[in-house]
Amino acid sequence: MHQPTFTTVHCSISLDGFIAGPNQSYDAPGGIGGFDLHRWHSDREQGGRVVDKAWADSLLRPRGAYLMGRNMFSPVRGAWSSWEDENGEWRGWWGDEPPYHAPVVVLTHHDHPSVTMNGGTTFHFVTDGFDAGLARARELGDGDVHIAGGAATIRQALAAGVVDSLALDIAPVLLGAGERIFDGTAQPRLSIVEVAHSPHATHVRYDVG
Repeated sequence: MHQPTFTTVHCSISLDGFIAGPNQSYDAPGGIGGFDLHRWHSDREQGGRVVDKAWADSLLRPRGAYLMGRNMFSPVRGAWSSWEDENGEWRGWWGDEPPYHAPVVVLTHHDHPSVTMNGGTTFHFVTDGFDAGLARARELGDGDVHIAGGAATIRQALAAGVVDSLALDIAPVLLGAGERIFDGTAQPRLSIVEVAHSPHATHVRYDVG
């Protein structure tokens, strides 16, 4: 008997369809202008915007497991040793206690041992591609998987037809270039389930399929 699966995506996006700006780097992980996509989230404690807080809480709600690409996890390119031999083990952007509190599968072309963090997060590394990574995340999360990014991983999930729910936080920002999630994918059938807005974003949740 197959266990039921449910796969979600939730990300901030510009009006012109980018979830990160150009020239991503260690100093600017979201690329040029990328931080502006997340002002609804980062400023949510200022002014007590109930709408933004509710959607941020939804973004951070517990999931069974997460799946992300290497670009989401790390600025390191090529062999992990190219960074770690000089700087020590890379353990993500999120400090000693990442916000996931669940298993996180990271897609990469280079082997890396699992990294266990405080608060229940363990990063597991899969080198066999998207399908293998999703299968591993489903195994670890009892079928409940959130695709955490970045853009290439979300595109693969949409192209594979495995996304059940898509939530977009649409910022009133034009980036002009960067990383898109819909390029090169078959257009998914989307049904609007929920809409809310604040001065910093329009939040839309879709059923996919």
